Amino acid sequence: MRNYVVIGGSSGIGKELVKILTLKGKVFATYYQNEVKETSENIEYQQYDVLKDTFDLSILPEEIHGFVYCPGSINLKPFHRFKEEDFTNDYNFQVVGAIKLIQQLLPRLKQSGDSSIVLFSTVAVQTGFNFHSQVSASKGAIEGLTRSLAAEFSPKIRVNAIAPSLTNTSLAGKLLNTPEKVEAQAKLNPMKRVGEAKDIAATAAFLLSSKSSWITGQILHVDGGFSTIK
Repeated sequence: MRNYVVIGGSSGIGKELVKILTLKGKVFATYYQNEVKETSENIEYQQYDVLKDTFDLSILPEEIHGFVYCPGSINLKPFHRFKEEDFTNDYNFQVVGAIKLIQQLLPRLKQSGDSSIVLFSTVAVQTGFNFHSQVSASKGAIEGLTRSLAAEFSPKIRVNAIAPSLTNTSLAGKLLNTPEKVEAQAKLNPMKRVGEAKDIAATAAFLLSSKSSWITGQILHVDGGFSTIK
């Protein structure tokens, strides 16, 4: 049985991914505010604040086959209104939080001899958008981290990132909180719909599986063609 750690597995993309992975193996997931009371032999949750808490490694097996870091933020406003600490706090949340956990789990990921790390970027890194300076700065760092770790950890550990466009999760709630906003965003996408959490989770599950055994160091754009089709 394969063992997976999913940080932020109680909502959005993380929640959908946990559903998929529990069909294939054992999942150790975390929640922050969205408490999960569901228990089964294939899923174990712990509360975890990526900025403050220490992850409980004692509950994990010696081999981890997949690690996914789902926490993210979308803080949009003009550049001149951001404070220096806004960028620092966001970097700590989206980048340092992932780095800390990868370092802690690295011996277990190496032990399996065939493991995969999946991180999350955004289409905004490669496509300039107004008011996206904070999120683009942090996720740009994630893309650089992905490629560097893929080189350093190969061939035993694969490292990839997924870069979605706007996806219908609570994280994007302010942008999709009316039918009119959803329709407007759908019209901007070549596929004429907004992405769903299950679209992104399915790709993450693929990257964790043996079917993607020759894919590493990649930034996969799961965005309905938004980044390439005009």
